[in-house]
Amino acid sequence: MKAHAVLMIARCALLALLPSGAALPQDAAIANPTTVQVKLDNPSVRVLETVLNPGQKERVHSHPACVIYVISGGKVRSHMADGKSVDGELNTGATIYREPVTHWTENIGTSAIHLIITELKDRK
Repeated sequence: MKAHAVLMIARCALLALLPSGAALPQDAAIANPTTVQVKLDNPSVRVLETVLNPGQKERVHSHPACVIYVISGGKVRSHMADGKSVDGELNTGATIYREPVTHWTENIGTSAIHLIITELKDRK
């Protein structure tokens, strides 16, 4: 527990040294250009295609509210901005609604995970 506290303090100190805005999570496609591709971007939605091979890890990024369609599922570990992580399984054919999130994901399974993520935009 003490090591965790030291790590958190070190992270905060490093973030404080970064220029303003540099510590903000990035756009998923910019942070992960080898695993995320923008398929459509208009005033209403942005559609991303993601393929994460076994053992592959993403970089931290954010999504607004979105709908995920699982083309090919598998086992994932999702790491949240608060440092917590959750293991789960994405089932092939599932459709999932997700609230806005800042995270990074790793494929902890043995098969490629293939997703279509439709990010919802505020149309005010």
